[in-house]
Amino acid sequence: MIKTGAEIFIECLLKENVKVLFGIPGGQVLPIFDKIFDARDKIKFVLTRHEQGAGHMADGYARSTGDVGVCIATSGPGAANLTTALATANMDSIPVVAFTGQVVTTLIGNDAFQEADTTGITRPVTKHNFLVKDVKDLARTIREAFYIAKTGRPGPVLVDIPADIQRATTEFVWPEKVDIRSYKPVYSGHIGQIKKVADMINSAKQPLLYVGGGIVSSDASTELLKLAEKIHTPVTTTLMAIGCFPPDHPLNLYMPGMHGNYAANHAFQNCDLIIAIGARFDDRVTGKLSAFAPKAKIIHIDIDPTSISKNVMVDIPIVGDAKNVITELLKYVNKKNNKDWLKKISEWQKANPFSYKKDNKLRPQYIIDKISEITKGEAIVVTEVGQNQMWSAQFYKPKYPRHFLSSGGLGTMGYGFPAAIGAKIANPKKTVIDIAGDGSIQMNIQELATAVLNNINVKIVILNNNCLGMVRQWQEMFYKKRYSAVCLAKPNGCLASELSFKRSPLMIPDFVKLAEAYGAVGIRVTKKEDVENTLIKALKIEKTVVMDFLVEEEENVFPMVPAGAALDEIITSLA
Repeated sequence: MIKTGAEIFIECLLKENVKVLFGIPGGQVLPIFDKIFDARDKIKFVLTRHEQGAGHMADGYARSTGDVGVCIATSGPGAANLTTALATANMDSIPVVAFTGQVVTTLIGNDAFQEADTTGITRPVTKHNFLVKDVKDLARTIREAFYIAKTGRPGPVLVDIPADIQRATTEFVWPEKVDIRSYKPVYSGHIGQIKKVADMINSAKQPLLYVGGGIVSSDASTELLKLAEKIHTPVTTTLMAIGCFPPDHPLNLYMPGMHGNYAANHAFQNCDLIIAIGARFDDRVTGKLSAFAPKAKIIHIDIDPTSISKNVMVDIPIVGDAKNVITELLKYVNKKNNKDWLKKISEWQKANPFSYKKDNKLRPQYIIDKISEITKGEAIVVTEVGQNQMWSAQFYKPKYPRHFLSSGGLGTMGYGFPAAIGAKIANPKKTVIDIAGDGSIQMNIQELATAVLNNINVKIVILNNNCLGMVRQWQEMFYKKRYSAVCLAKPNGCLASELSFKRSPLMIPDFVKLAEAYGAVGIRVTKKEDVENTLIKALKIEKTVVMDFLVEEEENVFPMVPAGAALDEIITSLA
């Protein structure tokens, strides 16, 4: 059947079973939006207030489900506004397909109105991108975009469609199979390598499982648990993998690295074997590379061959899907008992667990502790970036994978709230909570309109310390408390730089009034004793709720490995 490019676009989305599309219209995508109107009963369109918000919503939808998240924007500024969201998804291997409009093909390169080199701009921040210059290629291109996004190491793919291609006509042909000669992901590990790995595990005395987002992407949590228990080996999970291992399991060492668990960091420095699965030895995990894991042999299992030996040289690599490789590996490893190793780790754990002062002050860690307790770890928690992110990683204990969403690699402030909206749309029966700082929430707070108008029942917890907390912490620890441009309450600085500092009586913005202005519910909490009741009350409200917790201004995230230091140079508190 002959169809226009815009009609083919809709047909392709239906073929890919797309249920939700996030975005904003514009001049160069009007033909597509005309057909989105026709398809409104089949595809839910969520009109966002900024393209970055649309990209993060697609990301949150994808992270919380494993399905591809989809967003759309117009040419030029619309496409450029998507780039932060695409870079965020790219760093964390999240399957997103983004569509952008483009000026007509005859004007490309002419500096036409709202023209930008979208493929050039997005090439470094996507897994792949396309510019469609012939309507006959459109269906195949969209088919390939979804295939590339969700296979191998997942990632964002962008398809740039000029306006004349959207209006052009051709026969609609849906390719049932995708065959890209230069792209052949490997899912099964080499059996010879797997046997070598098994021998190394069987002979290790102090092994450590170090697992990342690859476990979540391949749905390998069950297999990971079987492996850890069979070889009796502690498991440390990266920020991307939080929730993939039971939080109360005695083998769970939680997150390693800069603000990671003291015991996990010391386990890295004293183990004789690291079994890395779906993790990429990020610098926030390894600390000083030359001092990282000095006694350990390293096994690296990853579906992306370019990740292996990229940051750390490994002894045995296996390229393959985590679930498949672990399943095969379980046939060859022996049941072990590493009680002496675990006893040593237990002593580190008892000496320095995640903790905070249990006094009468309103401390941010206490609020997150209560969220974990009240929700029993069954809520989907999404974080912004900064201190709120690290405290959430330390104190929220999700029971399941895909229940802790955070911008790990890029560290994007402003990620959390729109991603929470995407996660809630994908999981309407789940409680979804965005834990934010008063700085990060303001970077995409306009999406309150999107949440309220679409009846999206997301809860926002603002840990309001009047400043850009993580930067302030670094300035306190490494720049002699010279607080430069971090105060959000006064133009010329605040906190310890002024002995007479008290919280500014004028709140800019007043988050309670701001929430009410958007039609959401706003609640302010100033006392520790009001935290629990407020959270319980807010979770029962069938509306978007903004909770503004006025927390201690100079609370710090500990433990901390200073930048450039080795993992065992970890600081547990200020002297």
